[in-house]
Amino acid sequence: MAKELIILGIDPGTTIMGFGLIKVVDKKMEFMQLNELNLKKYSDHYVKLKLIFERTIQLIETHHPDEIAIEAPFYGKNVQSMLKLGRAQGVAMAAGLSRQIPITEYLPKKIKMAITGNGNASKEQVAKMLQGMLALKELPKNLDATDGLAAAVCHFYNLGKPTVGKSYTGWDAFVKQNEKRIKK
Repeated sequence: MAKELIILGIDPGTTIMGFGLIKVVDKKMEFMQLNELNLKKYSDHYVKLKLIFERTIQLIETHHPDEIAIEAPFYGKNVQSMLKLGRAQGVAMAAGLSRQIPITEYLPKKIKMAITGNGNASKEQVAKMLQGMLALKELPKNLDATDGLAAAVCHFYNLGKPTVGKSYTGWDAFVKQNEKRIKK
């Protein structure tokens, strides 16, 4: 592990994209930022995807993260919601991949387990644990931001361990790991 490492965590969404940044210095976590991109006022799904891509690029250019941790979509009852969430995740990943930043996906249960010790913890429980861990003065109104931060912290806890989520270091790696999805 490098002496200093910046991790961008993203909780993708087409209504709210939450994100958080931590810096790792000498194997210790330091809070940098958490925030959200609120997309509620936009009705066009493609505009939302464009804004997610642009905000992710902006975060990359501003903070120069070394790695990105992203929450993987989970299967719900609504297939359309799952598809939209997958697209949001995809454009955030594409932004990172376009800058050659390694990306690791974590299932929501894995993130919750890393933060609280309980894979079924609520958003509120995750947020409270992060508040204590990182000495956050106050929590945001929407907990999507803390979910993004939780992805970054989960990644910190998994540094140096064998990859448990899917990990991509660039387009070449993505293509190699997804050959069945490529049309020739």
